[in-house]
Amino acid sequence: QVRVVESGGGLVQAGGSLRLSCAASGRSFSTYTVGWFRQAPGKERAFVAHSSGRDFITDYADSVKGRFTISRDNAKNTVYLQMNSLKPEDTAVYYCAVQQGTNSYRSIDYDYWGQGTQVTVSS
Repeated sequence: QVRVVESGGGLVQAGGSLRLSCAASGRSFSTYTVGWFRQAPGKERAFVAHSSGRDFITDYADSVKGRFTISRDNAKNTVYLQMNSLKPEDTAVYYCAVQQGTNSYRSIDYDYWGQGTQVTVSS
């Protein structure tokens, strides 16, 4: 069992920045793929970014490329999502998820989830 805890959400004005953190338990954290997803009201959960521990690959949804950066500190079992140039359409609950397999963009492939953290971007 892997425990996943997100933090760092909040209210920010458009153009501002936030950094989300995702702490996960487990001795094999460095091999996990960690993904960020978000869900806005009335919408399906959507892929934002992921970081692969096995092959050091990162990738992003087109909507956040160039604005968001995912990084990880394996010594701290933590993955970060730096979000810059935030837009009102980035408003959502952001979830961190972990999988022990290969990279995936699909939420169904992730095994462990955090409780989510709210990000609200005002115009």
